[in-house]
This record gives sequence, structure tokens and C-alpha cells, in this order.
Amino acid sequence: MKANVIVFPGSNCDRDVAVALEQTTGTPPAMVWHGETSVPDCDLIVLPGGFSYGDYLRSGAMAAHVPVMRDVVKRARAGTPVLGICNGFQILIEAGLLPGALMRNASLRFICRDVHLRIERNDTAFARCYDRNSPIRVPIAHHDGNYFASEDVLDELEDRQRVAFRYCSNDGTVIDAANPNGSQRNIAGIYNETFTVLGLMPHPERLIDPALGGEDGVAMFRSLVETLH
Repeated sequence: MKANVIVFPGSNCDRDVAVALEQTTGTPPAMVWHGETSVPDCDLIVLPGGFSYGDYLRSGAMAAHVPVMRDVVKRARAGTPVLGICNGFQILIEAGLLPGALMRNASLRFICRDVHLRIERNDTAFARCYDRNSPIRVPIAHHDGNYFASEDVLDELEDRQRVAFRYCSNDGTVIDAANPNGSQRNIAGIYNETFTVLGLMPHPERLIDPALGGEDGVAMFRSLVETLH
């Protein structure tokens, strides 16, 4: 599986994603600088976490309009799988590839801790190695992860089963107390209409080895390898 990781000024999880991809594929991904006008042919594009352009204007707003994103959007709309993690999720929304907005956390504070997610479906390229409705533990680290959309958009996401993950308790129960940032309907990640683009706030690349405290993130990268190899 050939993968590209897009690197922006302020990215701080690009190397973490590269390690996760190399660990699962055996091949290091191409690291593509934001100023490039195109990306190499590939099976997967990843927009990593961080604080692109210092989160000026809005998180992801500037990164969504850099030269390389024109090709990323074009490839995404043609069917190339794209994974956006944390700031990458924000960039996907700003680029128009996913609906909604990511606002300030309800607490108005930066949050950095582990959370639990419920797997809403496991028939996609990103989640096939997970068990549906089972909880996993994944870290978050964000200040603007509060997912917001109109009721019509939220209903469409629900009706089309495009919600990928929800914040939940450690037994998989979706409750307000398990929602770290105020996201509507406990949404932690969503798919596009064709389930080829996934954006999520938590960081699966940060839990891929027992030395990091767990391996619940590994299955996402294994899912991609099994689907796209």
C-alpha cells in the first residue's frame, strides 16, 4: 500500500502517522510538503494532526487552501481514500470534503487525555478490523474539537450511517458524561458520502504499540492495509 502524508507548517503528528503506516505496511510513506502542487500516485492520503499555520483564522482554514490541497481534493473526489486526524479533520471540513464545523471545546480549554470511542460501523476501509459497537481507547489532544452541524446535516449523517465513531464510556455506552468537548450527538468522526474520506478528532496513531500504553489504534491502519494492499 502506497501512502502519502501531507506536511503543513505546524504539523506535529506527521511523524507519528508515518511510523504507524510503516509499521503496518513495511514501507515508509511519502512525506509531501504543503507547497507541492500534486501528490504522488498512491492508495491513501493522510492529513495529520497538529496546528497548521498556528490555527490562525480558524483551525485548518489556511491549510485547506494551500497548493497541494487542490490535488488532494481532486483525488478524494475521484475516490482515493483520505484520512484526516485532528487538525486533518478540521482541514477536511474547511476544504469542503466533509460537512459541519469544529468549534472550541465546550470547556474552552485544551484537552489532552485518553477517551473511549464506540465503533459505529466496521464495513469500511478504515474500520474493518474493529468490532462494531465495541469501545476502544484512543488519545485526544485538541482545543477545537466540538463537532457542530445543522440538524438536517446531523440527521443525514445518521440516516446514511456516516457517523464513524462516538465518544462513549469504557463499556461502550454513549452518554453526555463521556463527551469531552461538547460534540453534537457525541460525534468523534464522520465519513463522506462514499465512505472513502474519514475525519476524526482522536489520534489512533498514538496508540499503536504497548510501549505507548496500548494498541487500540493499530486496527485502523491494519484495516487500510487489508483493504488497499
